[in-house]
Amino acid sequence: MRKWIAVTVAVLVVVAGVAAFLLLGGRPDPRAAVLRAEPSTAHYAPIATRALDPQPLTVAEMFPGPSVSAGTTRLALKATETLADCAEAAWGSALDALDGCTQVLRARYETEDGEVSGQFLIFNLADSAAADRLVAALRSDGFVRPAPDTPEGFDGSRSWAQARALGHYATVSWVAPVVEGGQVDLTYPQVAVDGLSLAIQRRLVR
Repeated sequence: MRKWIAVTVAVLVVVAGVAAFLLLGGRPDPRAAVLRAEPSTAHYAPIATRALDPQPLTVAEMFPGPSVSAGTTRLALKATETLADCAEAAWGSALDALDGCTQVLRARYETEDGEVSGQFLIFNLADSAAADRLVAALRSDGFVRPAPDTPEGFDGSRSWAQARALGHYATVSWVAPVVEGGQVDLTYPQVAVDGLSLAIQRRLVR
């Protein structure tokens, strides 16, 4: 009897895993292979809390142009979205660090040759302590979710990401090859996508 119970439990675990895999578009949630994470600093004291900076983020503010670039690399803006449910943009330990989060803006980019896909997310949190907790959680056993229209070839095992706490905001820039094999230099794509975080600097002087 115990043997049959054990077999039944094992089957249910497999079925649940397959179901989750299919619900996630046929692939598990990837993590960045290389992640740099930075806490907030005193520089962002003027926007350390949402009370000091109550105006919600907008797509026009964060993603004003049709592309971003660095060096000789240009990535075209493919899609943007605003999420009221912050949990839609994270998984694992990152979910436990979203208390007080009111919105997430997410944009997806792609190089002209289609070899690199990138995305940028910004979380609107209650204060800098919450932003620091989220950035720290991203280094643990959770991460952000890829955008729904992320290319199938997005290779998390070769991806780079940068997470920053900027006052009461947390940003994540994430780039990955979408081609199999070979070496793909992600330096300029990462710099280009991460440059979107500079939009927050304008809030410091309001």
